[in-house]
Amino acid sequence: MGGTLWMAWLHTRDDAFRSWALSSAEKLAPRQYDTGTHDLGFLFYPSWVTAWRLTGDGVWRAGALRAADSLIQRYNPRGRFIRAWGALTDQRNEGRVIIDTMMNLDLLAFASRQTGDAKYLDIAVEHTKTTQRVFPRPDGSTPHVFDFDPDSGAPIGPNTVQGYSPTSCWSRGQAWGLYGFTTMYRRTGNGEFLATARRLADFAVRALTPDHVPVWDYRAPHQPHDVKDASAGAITACGRRDLSAATGRRSYREVALRLLTALAETCLTRNSARAEAVVARCTRNRPNEDGIEISLPYADYYLLEGVLRVLRPRDVDRAIDLSTV
Repeated sequence: MGGTLWMAWLHTRDDAFRSWALSSAEKLAPRQYDTGTHDLGFLFYPSWVTAWRLTGDGVWRAGALRAADSLIQRYNPRGRFIRAWGALTDQRNEGRVIIDTMMNLDLLAFASRQTGDAKYLDIAVEHTKTTQRVFPRPDGSTPHVFDFDPDSGAPIGPNTVQGYSPTSCWSRGQAWGLYGFTTMYRRTGNGEFLATARRLADFAVRALTPDHVPVWDYRAPHQPHDVKDASAGAITACGRRDLSAATGRRSYREVALRLLTALAETCLTRNSARAEAVVARCTRNRPNEDGIEISLPYADYYLLEGVLRVLRPRDVDRAIDLSTV
């Protein structure tokens, strides 16, 4: 993953990592035009946007903007949401929204800043408001999926794919929401987005087990003695570090440090089924028995980002822009 390699380069200044990061990014070039996924922010922000910020080469900026153009084609103006899955012609998934999409919106904020065209950020804000309206429960937990009628935009109700049930709380999804709402607060200054991020963060910390490595779903029936998802811990740590900077509250930073310490002490690996992985004990999709306590690339990336947010925040700011409007 290009973003992981950029984090490694920031820490070591070893130009081998820089070369590998650029090579990894180049392989994504065909995906600039991919309208069949919401994941373009995940793909292009930590690779192409970061490449542009660290090298100044406009090729990376232009490609990231093309990816933003592809992403906004998935916007449903009737329901004011970006659909998650399926090709634009796939009617089965037309009304599916997932909490993960909050992490793709910063690509749209970047596009508006770079082009001066408000349409990208406007779509990101509308999607955030829709997510804010239907996902968080009164206690701050979230479902993985929320379904809408794609034709009218009317809400249907919560659902799940990677969580235990529509009424449970998939821990990685909760982490995506926490980080994503905090990012959207930084890009807009909207205090309601910050308040939502804090609600999600507060629920997650209440649900943590004493070892500070999240279970795969905070409401699965066997928790707290269930399989773990270290990736949820790494993402949560980054989001809480962001919240600490946004609010000035040290408690968010303190929990982030405990999460990063727990991952470093209990979840690192040199013997992984995934070649050259850093973090083990991640769970991809428990309901499908797909990837139970394995290594996942986003765990590696967000662990490195989280550590560097603590040790070298100025370098991370150069790479991914931690500014607030």
